[in-house]
Amino acid sequence: MFEKNVPLKQISYYKIGGKAKYFFEAKNINDLISAVLRSQYLNEKIFILAGATNVLIDDKGFNGLIIKPNFQHISAGRQDIEITAGSGITIAQLVDCSIAKSLSGLEWAAGLPGTLGGAIRGNAGAFGKEMKDIIESVVSLNISQKKPQIIKRDAIDCQFEYRSSIFKKIQSKEIILEASLKLTKENIFDINQEIEKNINYRIANHPMDYPSLGSTFKNIPLKNINLKDENAPIKNDPFPIIPVAYLISKAGLIGTSIGGAMISPKHPNFIINVSEATSSDVKKLIQLTKNKVKEKFNIELVEEIEYL
Repeated sequence: MFEKNVPLKQISYYKIGGKAKYFFEAKNINDLISAVLRSQYLNEKIFILAGATNVLIDDKGFNGLIIKPNFQHISAGRQDIEITAGSGITIAQLVDCSIAKSLSGLEWAAGLPGTLGGAIRGNAGAFGKEMKDIIESVVSLNISQKKPQIIKRDAIDCQFEYRSSIFKKIQSKEIILEASLKLTKENIFDINQEIEKNINYRIANHPMDYPSLGSTFKNIPLKNINLKDENAPIKNDPFPIIPVAYLISKAGLIGTSIGGAMISPKHPNFIINVSEATSSDVKKLIQLTKNKVKEKFNIELVEEIEYL
């Protein structure tokens, strides 16, 4: 049932990582439950890997079972303004579906990598919008007990916070199966125009030509700091924040590299894999960045990415 010694570097969006002792791609609920029960029998620890776009995988690999939920169903729901989709559906597929049905609410996500499940888990966001703004309900599988149980939560019960949710807080105790998104009917021309604008912004401002995990650190809520810099930019994310990219730039770290990892000259909150970077290279660069920003601004940076 399980693949053995699977190179996670091939799966990682970052092109970094060692091997997984076991790997299983679940395409339906029955196979998923069987995999969970077998892992319990083998007493193997589990890590849920969605699109692998926000996880730094260690060069040593993972001594347990990696489960990749790949539920690919997608359909229109209530009054044709709701989309219900499996957790393995990519953000690109969701955006395409919304375009086909003239539904607004996902324009901000255009150009984002990853899957619906991963975006829900980390409450992904951009341009002042977040997943929590469009989630109607989420269905998950609780695997923390001997008998896995299906749970359905309304948005309010998902405990969405800035780049977090209940699913992230409880780590790998639940596997997101599907979600229903509440969208609105809008003019297709306006939807496409907004999508094109957002994609063009990403191309112009993000280092799309190198592997990365997107934003390395969470932006800094303005209310949490006393930054004595009149030139510091303030953005909504979706609340007022100081962009971490600005702090990293002012700390003189643009273009800094360790091994094959580099702080992107194009967007300093991206650490890019420019030449066969290792997880060790990235971790050292992350720590250096945290130290320098702390030294200059007395601000503690918090990672947005996760570690495996």
